[in-house]
Amino acid sequence: MSLRPTTDVALQALMLPFVTEALAWPGSGALFLHARDGWPLHARATPGLVVEQGLKPEADALERAGFVPSTDPSKLYPLVLLLPPRQREELRALFAQALDRCEEGGVVLASVANDAGAKSAEADLRRLAGLDGSLSKHHCRVFWTRKQTGRIDADLLAQWRTLDVPRRIAAPQLPQGGFLSRPGVFAWDRIDPASALLAAQLPADLDGHGADLGAGWGYLAIELLRRNPRVQALDLYEAQARALELVRTNLADTGTSATLEFLWHDVTVGLARRYDFIVTNPPFHAHDRADRPELGQRFIEVAAQALRPGGRLFLVANRHLPYEHALSAHFAQIRVLAQQGGFKAIEALRSMR
Repeated sequence: MSLRPTTDVALQALMLPFVTEALAWPGSGALFLHARDGWPLHARATPGLVVEQGLKPEADALERAGFVPSTDPSKLYPLVLLLPPRQREELRALFAQALDRCEEGGVVLASVANDAGAKSAEADLRRLAGLDGSLSKHHCRVFWTRKQTGRIDADLLAQWRTLDVPRRIAAPQLPQGGFLSRPGVFAWDRIDPASALLAAQLPADLDGHGADLGAGWGYLAIELLRRNPRVQALDLYEAQARALELVRTNLADTGTSATLEFLWHDVTVGLARRYDFIVTNPPFHAHDRADRPELGQRFIEVAAQALRPGGRLFLVANRHLPYEHALSAHFAQIRVLAQQGGFKAIEALRSMR
């Protein structure tokens, strides 16, 4: 069963200018930032297309489809396509990156769903570099600019290039007083309240080899290691490459003696290792932002498969998400540790057999 959304209206709209012949595909190739695979990419020829994607499930799908990843960050292209993220600072930084990687006279083309901020994204690109075209379909807006250095706002471009760089966020409740983060990472500028609820319920008797599934910038791992100095090893799984870069630094700052391994991995495909305990605040959204509880349910199933007999899962989730059936199907004992602020923290024990 695929856990990727089957409909991608923003990707459909992105290809509309080529369908209508408002734009022509260049013969010398193109770069696709925040790329996603889908049938619109296969409906017509896209010679020379290279892709960049930091989210592991999407990167894996692109690789399976035969798309070539970009390997030269200095190369310029006559066409740069992008599916901008929702987070405003990350989006603006991506527009700056797209212009930097576009040839003079080349096209920067973006597509955004109406309910994901299409109008404001279009206004941002117009403000930065002018606008040469716009179309609406599939409840999306697709818009583009031809790069002309003379009409780019150079000061704004310089400012937007730095909007998503890693930065220190103060957090006095953490042992090191803060953490490294950047826009676009989950709960990038705060401690997520669901994770905080689970952290407050973690026991102090964990040892052996554990895992954090969906580690983010590392908050749960930091708290787990602080409370459990006997933990010998912790594997941190994260699908977002941007977050994995951060968690390395944040865990190094703790001074833990545990052996740490950082894995860019799609948890839904399963784990190859066995663990004494697992902690997780599983995702339940994809790029379309609709609730997708099957993601969390799959995390539960994978955790059960990866735990040794008698192993313990510590999970937090929104209270409305239907995880109880998945937990009952895979664990011998389930205990609600706390419910607060719309969240539930749960401990599940795998049978000894």
